[in-house]
Parts: sequence; C-alpha cells; structure tokens
Amino acid sequence: MKLPEEGMLLRIFVGETDRIHGKSLYEQVVLKARELGLAGATVIRGIMGFGASSRMHSAKILSLSEDLPIVIELVDTEENLGKLMPFIDENVTEGLVTMEKVRVIKYRHK
Repeated sequence: MKLPEEGMLLRIFVGETDRIHGKSLYEQVVLKARELGLAGATVIRGIMGFGASSRMHSAKILSLSEDLPIVIELVDTEENLGKLMPFIDENVTEGLVTMEKVRVIKYRHK
C-alpha cells in the first residue's frame, strides 16, 4: 500500500478498562481498522493522565493503575479513516477523538 504525502492522523484517547461487549475497546478499534484495510494502527499505553472528569490515572497510584490512559493512533487518507468513523461514533462513548493533517515521509513494507 502506498500512502500519499498528505495524510490524516486519527488519534483516540480512551481508558485501558473501556470495553465493547466485554472486550478491550482499543483492541476492537485496531481489529476494525485492520478489517477495513486501513494502513496501520498503534496503541500507546500512557503512564499518567486525566480527561474531562479530571480523575487522575497513574501507574504510581496502585488503585488506579489498571485504568491507565490509552492512545490509539491511525494514519491513512481522510477517506479511509472516514470508513472507521461510524464504528468510533458508536463505540467510543467516553474519551477524546481528534484528527489532523500529517505529512507522510515514508510508509514501506519489504
């Protein structure tokens, strides 16, 4: 797959314990992106953060360490990312979703 130089970055901020039908939300987002043929996805586990509720999530606080921040990043064309948006709208009930233009320098596979 070749990506154009101008792409889009879809970034989804959720909690580690967020679920869809008992399964990890972040895992389901990545699986859906793969099913739709998107260029790729990365899940990043944060060590500290807070969101709209201002509740602190940190690896340092034992009682909250199982609900760390999760960031899902996907880079593709705006059209391809648009295919994922109905799934995101339906299943990301708490969190933050952003999209921004990015310049793709290199995207290759041997």
